[in-house]
Amino acid sequence: MPGTKRFGELKKSIGSVSQKVLTAQLRDMEENGLVNRKVYAEVPPRVEYSLTELGQSLKPILDAMWSWGEDYKEKCNK
Repeated sequence: MPGTKRFGELKKSIGSVSQKVLTAQLRDMEENGLVNRKVYAEVPPRVEYSLTELGQSLKPILDAMWSWGEDYKEKCNK
């Protein structure tokens, strides 16, 4: 997730996830230091999310898991 994303952008990029579930997951990730949440004092309110350094450090691990999943999927489809 390069840069900052607004809630709607995240929801759209993920696909079929409810607003309640996404909100809960973002709050958990914020509490665990993986995501920064920045609230702007505007009307309507604007909130942006970005990965912390800790969150960014997970990218190689997630990429490896994605790659493994793709390989596994190919093997299962043979």
